[in-house]
Amino acid sequence: MTSSPDRNDGAASRWASDPYPDYAPEVNQSINFSGLDQSFFTRGKADKVVEKVKSLGLPRPARLLDIGCGPGLIHGFLPPSVCEVSGVDVSPTPLDIARQRHPGNHYQLYDGRTLPFADASFDLAVTVCVIHHVAVAEWVGFLEEARRVLRPGGALVICEHNPWNPLTRLAVHRCAFDHDAVLLSAPTARRLLAQAGFAPPEIEYIFFTPFENAAVRKIEHAIRRLPLGAQYVATARRPAN
Repeated sequence: MTSSPDRNDGAASRWASDPYPDYAPEVNQSINFSGLDQSFFTRGKADKVVEKVKSLGLPRPARLLDIGCGPGLIHGFLPPSVCEVSGVDVSPTPLDIARQRHPGNHYQLYDGRTLPFADASFDLAVTVCVIHHVAVAEWVGFLEEARRVLRPGGALVICEHNPWNPLTRLAVHRCAFDHDAVLLSAPTARRLLAQAGFAPPEIEYIFFTPFENAAVRKIEHAIRRLPLGAQYVATARRPAN
């Protein structure tokens, strides 16, 4: 479940100092009741990112920044012809793994608050299940930094757990490194994005079923506005002016 919103207010992320978790095995343990592997969810979110590059009319390859990228699990599913990937994280351990796996990408350590890039450096920023590990008091600042490094007209894609889905809450409760997670609902993400200066976001729910064939994808696309999926995607533009 979620913990009190005032947890970890003294640091941008505990992983700036704590040992980085053995991510994939721990996630797999937490979701083993579903019969799925974490790669199912990673691949599904990567597909959504590729879809956004195309549907938003972003340049190809789009200059993409993955904020809180960890070991870059999603990056193996992002074609170089679609995305030119940079990633930042507060822990050096997963960045070393990401560099070994994806030597063509650019990875950089950061302090969890100020992104080490100039204004308007990227076409697209992505943050995948990261905000629920950021101190609640810093949520708006986190999003403002993402907006700063986006070019006018660029977009931010947020992937987060849907706290209204009981199986999602069970998975979070079972995950050791999520013990201090504070889940944010899609309406909360919408409010935070407005506070951070983004245009109103598009909200879509994903992972309604454990299947990924063409027929299921078509059905899930049709019901994507229903707040029943295991996770959601919020996509918001930095205003052009």
